[in-house]
Amino acid sequence: MGMKPSVAYVDFHFDVMCPWAYQTSKWIRTVRDLTGLEVRWRFFSLEEINRVEGKKHPWEREWSYGWSMLRIGALLRREDEARLDAWYERAGRALHEEGRQPHRPEVAEELLAEIGFDPGLVAAAIADPSTHDDIRAEHDRVVAAGAFGVPTLFFPDGQCLFGPVVVDPPEGEEALGLWQLVELWLRFPHLYEIQRRKVKRDLQLIATTFRPYLEARAWKTVQNPTP
Repeated sequence: MGMKPSVAYVDFHFDVMCPWAYQTSKWIRTVRDLTGLEVRWRFFSLEEINRVEGKKHPWEREWSYGWSMLRIGALLRREDEARLDAWYERAGRALHEEGRQPHRPEVAEELLAEIGFDPGLVAAAIADPSTHDDIRAEHDRVVAAGAFGVPTLFFPDGQCLFGPVVVDPPEGEEALGLWQLVELWLRFPHLYEIQRRKVKRDLQLIATTFRPYLEARAWKTVQNPTP
């Protein structure tokens, strides 16, 4: 185990469908393994934040891509935070690395079985309307903080940061180095933005890394109800 973090925990808001959040989740897991940092997985919905006026909210649909996967996560977390941890890791890896479609109910069932969980949790989560409440409360927390996407991190002192946004999550000492930068950022509450422009080689790397996700994101294979 490496250095001890200066914070006890971080709330990591994610949407399973977000490829950027998934890459950052790989990094924060490494930091957790090396430092003992407590990572508390929290929800956010890209479907809701990007909803077009007049379209249904994701909680108004019988099945709704990322939102429904979060509902499964909400049910798992009530039993044990580690179960949500395992679900996000498996569903995220399936989508963003293996090109599978966890946003399809039958695939979600397969993935649950692969990690030793009851596939019936899919139907149970959808049948429980209170799982909507869990997601909405945590999504609204991000929006109220002025954030707009994921990964969004909340720290014990109330500070909220969007990012770090990485496409090739660092490992080992480099992962710890990036974590130190995040901790330093917390010392400057009025430091709002540092940004690196994406050049052609960056876009090529992003396209290559996100190819499994883009190929799996075949929305037409999921019968999402129309408004």
